This record gives sequence, structure tokens and C-alpha cells, in this order.
Amino acid sequence: QVQLVESGGGLVQPGGSLRLSCVASGFTFSRYGLSWYRQASGKERELVAAITSAGGTTNYADSIKGRFTISRDNAKNTVYLQMNSLKPEDTAVYYCNAELNLSGRWNDYWGQGTQVTVSS
Repeated sequence: QVQLVESGGGLVQPGGSLRLSCVASGFTFSRYGLSWYRQASGKERELVAAITSAGGTTNYADSIKGRFTISRDNAKNTVYLQMNSLKPEDTAVYYCNAELNLSGRWNDYWGQGTQVTVSS
């Protein structure tokens, strides 16, 4: 059973930092790329950052380039999102995502999300 469990969200002032974590289980973590998405109230879910299986390649949304860093620790089955210089517009629920091929077809798996609120 695939599980993705996010943590690390909270309330932070503009300019502050947070580190999100996503612990995965139920699949061979090191074989798959992973992503972070976010969804602000009233808006569609959007891709924030993605990382390949070995961590050698990362991609970022233009809105967070230079401020956020995605990384992973395959020994701990964990993917991280370091968020610096946070802005009020970063306020959203952040989701961990894995696109997995476990039984001959690709499916998307999501965590429950963690709320990030940037406000003074």
C-alpha cells in the first residue's frame, strides 16, 4: 500500500523559511521521481518542484526558482522541499506526489497535504 506522508507546514512570516518532508512507503522509493505540488484556496493545483529518482535532475516552477530547493534521501525514503524567502503568495496546501508503475500501468499517488501559511 503506497503512502506519502507530508509534514513541516505551518505559519511563517514573510521572508521566513520552512522545510517540508514527505516520507514514502509501499514502493521502491529509489526507482521513481517525485514532485511537490501546491494548491492555494480557489486555485488549481500546480507543480512546484520535481526531482528524478537519483536526485541528479531537478525542475522548478518559475514562481519559486531561487527560493525553493527540492532534495531527497533515498536511504530514508524521504523527499524534502526547503522553502526560503517565503511570500504571502506561497500560502497553499503542499502535496507530495509520486507517479508510479506498480502493476503495469502508471498512476498518481498523493499525500494528504500540509498547510503553509505566510502571513505577518
